[in-house]
Amino acid sequence: MCGIAAIFNLYSNREISVDTLKKMAAVMRHRGPDGAGFYRDERAGLAHARLSVIDLEGGWQPIHNEDRTVWITFNGEIFNYIELRSILKKRGHGFYTMSDTEVIVHLYEDYGTGCLKHLNGQFSFVIWDKNRQVLFIARDRLGIRPLFYTSVNGSMLFASEIKALFMDSRVKREMDIYALDQIFTFWMTIPPRTAFRNIFELPAGHYMTIEKGKQKMERYWDPDFTPDGGVGREEEYAEELRELLIDATRLRLRADVPVGAYLSGGIDSSVITALVKKFTANQLRTFSVTFHDEAYDESEYQRQMIEYLNTEHSDIKCTYSDIGRIFPDVIWHTEKPVLRTAPAPLYLLSRLVRESGYKVVLTGEGSDEILAGYDIFKETKIRRFMERFPESKIRPLILRRLYPYLSDSPVKSLRYAGTFFMMDTNDYPEAYYSHIPRWNTTSKIKFFFSDCVKERLDNYKSLDELPVLFSGDLSEYDYLSQSQYLEIKTLLSGYLLSSQGDRVAMANSIEGRFPFLDHRVVEFCCKLPPDIRMRVLTEKYILKESMSGLLPPSIIKRTKQPYMAPDSKSFFYGDPPGYLEDILSEKNLRNTGYFNPKAVSMLLRKCRRSQVIGFKDNMAVVGIISTLLVHKMYIEDFDSRSRKITEDVMENREYAVEV
Repeated sequence: MCGIAAIFNLYSNREISVDTLKKMAAVMRHRGPDGAGFYRDERAGLAHARLSVIDLEGGWQPIHNEDRTVWITFNGEIFNYIELRSILKKRGHGFYTMSDTEVIVHLYEDYGTGCLKHLNGQFSFVIWDKNRQVLFIARDRLGIRPLFYTSVNGSMLFASEIKALFMDSRVKREMDIYALDQIFTFWMTIPPRTAFRNIFELPAGHYMTIEKGKQKMERYWDPDFTPDGGVGREEEYAEELRELLIDATRLRLRADVPVGAYLSGGIDSSVITALVKKFTANQLRTFSVTFHDEAYDESEYQRQMIEYLNTEHSDIKCTYSDIGRIFPDVIWHTEKPVLRTAPAPLYLLSRLVRESGYKVVLTGEGSDEILAGYDIFKETKIRRFMERFPESKIRPLILRRLYPYLSDSPVKSLRYAGTFFMMDTNDYPEAYYSHIPRWNTTSKIKFFFSDCVKERLDNYKSLDELPVLFSGDLSEYDYLSQSQYLEIKTLLSGYLLSSQGDRVAMANSIEGRFPFLDHRVVEFCCKLPPDIRMRVLTEKYILKESMSGLLPPSIIKRTKQPYMAPDSKSFFYGDPPGYLEDILSEKNLRNTGYFNPKAVSMLLRKCRRSQVIGFKDNMAVVGIISTLLVHKMYIEDFDSRSRKITEDVMENREYAVEV
């Protein structure tokens, strides 16, 4: 895994600054601490910060074809590169490295943009085709690896992280108020919008070409829940899913360095670790997070799996103060506000992995989205069921099955739950039915926006931008598939794989790999009958059936507990971290202008009295703090902060080499 950057002159042959390219790579050195390479000509400049995982001695980027007319800078892994390499050699292509990156160059020579359908991987890349004078930019199907871009004074800039774009002094830094509204609704921004004005994100499953100054963006893949008409037996589905997961896991163990695994104690990570143990020859090394607060701790189940698999294991125990202390570092890497502290413990976990001598870990992300594992899917089913029998006094008791892991669960009071879940959704598109309660709950924290922000947002509706994410008419899907599609297109790509995934792992130069997000696994699960994905209210039913005999019954049958972390307590339990006094001061709140100082003051008073309860208060606390940190680090202090990082790197002449 790496960091990439590029500068492309749209119309002229103006000289590209190698100094800017070096700074762009340098500010992302956490993504590639093993060295950096650069290429430039009169139109294009490519930069690469390398984390060496495959072809440790060779494989330095940018990489080119035989006659040096096609160049690539690449972030990610192509897991089927060995098979592709063999095919390409038979087609007459010559290779000068053992890297998976070089495979993409030769695939592009043969198939153009159609090369993407051949790739099994997680990636973003920029290809410069000198002969055709075409720039080709692409991102993997699920959006595991990031890619951002902007235009300034006739140039296009691309990078794995927004901070690299800001290393070009021509690029302005300004928060996008409409993006803030989206985050305070969906927990994420809707691509191509980002947290910053005029900085854009290439959406998952998309590519862009630039030719003769014209940009064209195309979608090349999307989850498809359209039934295929096939009818299979339950045991056949289970067997095929198991075989797909075994192969996906084997492919993701390909590396020239040791590969570890996260072990949370839930079924997803337990499945992956069990497959590594039972179906590969790899030595199993596992890592996990535990919590001082028992409400979030899963160490009991982690111990069961450690003993069951006899794995060498390390963990890190998080306290409230640990999370609050490192939160600014986390926000420097997320590059956008967040509404939960959950990325912070994972930042600490990736640091533990790095300190243990590992660069790569397998994790269980994606299973809940493709196999209906979240309570939001159960909730949707229950709401639909209750609407058909509104007169029943017994039906509401089913709500007790929801959110048992939340101390402030909305189902504690069935009267309140009925109001909370059975809201009127007639004013919304039918396809949004499943997510309206969540989005409405989150939107309540906009109460804390300043009058100025509220005025600017007066005629703006975040939901109006959502359709840009969709490839077709969601009304063609059943209600479970609609809700799963929405979850994949919003929270998975926009939050879980970014703020809680790539960004906090790569902050410590750790590459995460996700067997459940192998596109073959995703496509198979999308085609499964809904009652195979969720049987009555049993989430991930077919996964549990497929793993029977491979996992302890206690793990398979345990109640789903999503990964979470303490929120407001992380900042106000005991002595608050020192940075809070400055960013939460009335002066700073007025100067930044995002939030109402009086409303924030009342919220802080509740925090200091330990009176914060429920979703709204906790999300508001984290959202306000993270927004103000983004402003401080990227609007006010970016020049001094980035200068310190890049000066240390630029002085190391062995780190940067021009190809």
